[in-house]
Amino acid sequence: MLATTGSFTLNGFAVDPVGVEVDVARGLPSFQIVGLPDPAIRESRERVRTAIDNSGFGFPLSRITASLMPADLRKAGPGLDLALAFALIAASGDLPPDPLDGWALVGGLSLDGSLQPIRGALAIAEAARSRGMKGVILPEGNGAEAALMPGIEVRCLTHLRELRSLAEDRIPGTVPSALELPSGKGDPDPPDLADLRGQPGLRVALEVAAAGGHGLLMIGPPGVGKSLAASRLPSILPPPSPDEALEIAKIAGICGVGSRRWGTRPFRAPHHTVSPAGLVGGGVPTRPGEITLAHRGVLFLDELCEFRRDALEALREPLESGEVTISRASGSQTLPAHFTLIAASNPCPCGRGPGDPECRCAPRAIERYRSTLSGALADRIDINVAVARPSFEAMSMPAGEDSAVVRERVEAARRKMEDRLGPGRRNADASPDEIGEFQCEDEALDVLLAASRGKGFSGRTHHRILKLARTLADLADSETVRPVDLKAALQLRRREA
Repeated sequence: MLATTGSFTLNGFAVDPVGVEVDVARGLPSFQIVGLPDPAIRESRERVRTAIDNSGFGFPLSRITASLMPADLRKAGPGLDLALAFALIAASGDLPPDPLDGWALVGGLSLDGSLQPIRGALAIAEAARSRGMKGVILPEGNGAEAALMPGIEVRCLTHLRELRSLAEDRIPGTVPSALELPSGKGDPDPPDLADLRGQPGLRVALEVAAAGGHGLLMIGPPGVGKSLAASRLPSILPPPSPDEALEIAKIAGICGVGSRRWGTRPFRAPHHTVSPAGLVGGGVPTRPGEITLAHRGVLFLDELCEFRRDALEALREPLESGEVTISRASGSQTLPAHFTLIAASNPCPCGRGPGDPECRCAPRAIERYRSTLSGALADRIDINVAVARPSFEAMSMPAGEDSAVVRERVEAARRKMEDRLGPGRRNADASPDEIGEFQCEDEALDVLLAASRGKGFSGRTHHRILKLARTLADLADSETVRPVDLKAALQLRRREA
């Protein structure tokens, strides 16, 4: 007897539909799975067999053949366990297959028959909706995540024996409650910007970076507040919109980091020993890297000049396009990577800086240390801040504005940008045509022209200065880009460390 059902498999970041066919025929007892299964799926034969026996169903002592279609698509992970078990039970005659026509079954199985959560539940629910399926059936541990996707029925099971209810009422499992969409200010208790004392220039740079999505590079000796400042940036970012929150949750679910608080922007801070594949994605099957995990959030690279040069160079295209394409012989995948880059570096190998009398670094050593950051990548970082050691008097001053006050200005500026560019877009995302529509005062353009003649700006630099100036104007609630905005943008973009 033959039975079929539908399921999905994760192929890196992609979600591919899988048709599960199981045939139970007369012959010597055997259980074969064909259709390019990976080791985890081949091992599911023993999990499925034992789970069926321990769930009150009879495992047929017959010749069993399971086919995973399409046959030329590689299938990976334990998420096909539930579909294999149901199709096998239906093929043996213990359950009718009709109640699950048009439903997708995904989930892992324990030996006692209980269902185990899988990665990518939200992405699977989205894929099922896009293919017009009735709904998805998955483990209870994935229910709240999958229920975030509108327009698709979601049912949860805790144990394989619950499949018996299908023959009675044809309604599988329970309906989970979705997590609440973000409605407040994101993380209820983030680190506060008021903790950053004695660095007024750095506070301004953080606000501009948060508002316009501009990259920020901080250069200064250890202990001056670079890492502290970066960790406070999420507290002044506006909470993600519902659509952005779904994107973030989808990526987190696929990558298995779904424990992060729902409705907050990601903050990723990989160690400087990260490989290029770990940073931008790669491997077989393709796995998202840190820049995809930082999508719609912040990627913080501390000790920037300690990173491998090839890893940093891989950031150049994603910083421009907001996505990264990983190409392999078996195919290519495009992963989202729309993040704000924040980086910190010491001025020299010893950290004190050439102007410090205690610095003993040779000029060649300093040049070699700084050469890790290429000119092409540095040109894509809009804001450069030289951070000096604050004086005792500056550290003793009262705390500055807290995150809530700064976030209000950032949100107001973001609303102006979205009215101008579209939902979810910031000035850093503006195209050359959109930059040409910025309203700039003639005196402001004269300031830019004079600076360009003196330093020989490239076309990219010209555009990035205009985008930075537009952000400063938005924060000042100005309809036009003024000379003061251009001068401030030129100052923020200076290259001196």
